[in-house]
Amino acid sequence: MKIDLSGKVLPNYVGGTWVESSAGKRLDVVNPATGEKLAAVALSSKQEMDQAITIAAKAFQSWRNTPPVVRARYFFKLKELLEQDFENLSTILTMENGKTLAESRGSVRRGIENVEAACGIPTLMQGHVLEDIASGIDCQAVRQPMGVFGCITPFNFPAMVPLWFFPTAVACGNTFVVKPSEQTPLSQKRIFELVDEAGFPPGVLNLVDGDGEAARALIDNPNIIGVSFVGSSAVAESIYKQASNNGKRVQALGGAKNFVVVMPDCNLESTVSALIDSIYGCAGERCLAASNILTVGDIHDKFKEKLMLAAKSLKIGNGLDESVKLGPVISQKHKDRVVSYIEKGVQEGAELVLDGRSVKVPDCPNGFFVGPTIFDKVKPTMTIAREEIFGPVASLINVKDLDEALLIIHQNEYGNATSIFTSSGKAVRQFTHDVGISMIGVNIGVAAPMAFFMFGGTRKSFFGDLKAYGRDGIEFYTDKRVIISRWF
Repeated sequence: MKIDLSGKVLPNYVGGTWVESSAGKRLDVVNPATGEKLAAVALSSKQEMDQAITIAAKAFQSWRNTPPVVRARYFFKLKELLEQDFENLSTILTMENGKTLAESRGSVRRGIENVEAACGIPTLMQGHVLEDIASGIDCQAVRQPMGVFGCITPFNFPAMVPLWFFPTAVACGNTFVVKPSEQTPLSQKRIFELVDEAGFPPGVLNLVDGDGEAARALIDNPNIIGVSFVGSSAVAESIYKQASNNGKRVQALGGAKNFVVVMPDCNLESTVSALIDSIYGCAGERCLAASNILTVGDIHDKFKEKLMLAAKSLKIGNGLDESVKLGPVISQKHKDRVVSYIEKGVQEGAELVLDGRSVKVPDCPNGFFVGPTIFDKVKPTMTIAREEIFGPVASLINVKDLDEALLIIHQNEYGNATSIFTSSGKAVRQFTHDVGISMIGVNIGVAAPMAFFMFGGTRKSFFGDLKAYGRDGIEFYTDKRVIISRWF
């Protein structure tokens, strides 16, 4: 295993070189399952971020003039290196974040798929042409890169989310600066070691660790053309306003409160199996997690019984143990936040039928664990039904029919993902047509689009116009130029 657990301060990667930060501020990187210190991360200054962006800007002209087919070859190499390092990278991710190994492998795989998609950039960037738009006049539209882009990414998918952004941006001919989460910087450092090994030209790809100061510096820098962000809705909205006011492109993916509709005609066994993973996978710390379960009609009691049995059977512990199905949340502070929501649900009158607050993991006494939690008799107006908890907590709401379920979904301020479980084509047609949510699953617990589609929500779950990766990613990271020609 290539992770260094010596507690060293992680360097930045700027201009093709590993650079020690001169910032005096440090933050410990802690394994959330054990409380063990893994490393220290520098909280880089505004000046250090500005320097990285200046270097990226200088590298842009040469990189944009590199033919797309040549740019793609760097990503073929990077994909090969990521495949070779797959297990090591997954292990690092589990140690810094707490995910199970299966969950880490899944997210690393999704990241690699975005690198794979970027290898097709010579086709994906193609424009279009029409001759004789008038007599002797031709017209063509081409896509061109724009400059330096950057991303600010979250703790919950630290390996995958930057790979949503920089492969597309850089393959299109832009240069890039990644500001990873200061809580989980280790997997991104390992990815940039592979970037370095792949031989990208200096300044094309850069990594700067830091907290809010570095993030604000990235957003404000005049050389930054656009910003990609994933995190809470409050921060997403703030970044959208700040960056767009400065004339920058923004795609800011925010929080979620995802509803799942369970119809009476669903396949109950497969529905429960899918939703156990959706609710409790990644300890509920993902924007696609099922949170509110709308059971329709008299299936409620049967569904609740099976869900509780399945939840109680989940093994809790250190994600490095292959048999573990539920790891810790990211920190003690976040655990306290999740527990406060559980207490709020009890105070507001929901019935706590499975309580994860007092779970103990003997092998990991210093870990930040919250056990699977289920509330019944939840009302849509309750705090636990309205606000994002970001933990392993499910709220069950019984409704009389699909129309009532849709009304409840429409009343929530978030609009990231939703799913329906049913055997009825009619119900699916009504649901997909009327639900008004961006990512929709049919008998799917986690409605996560593949790298060649696009990812992003609506309402307070997304701020911007063009979403992450897929066709939207190509649109976001390029400008379309129309050329009208007449030759005498």
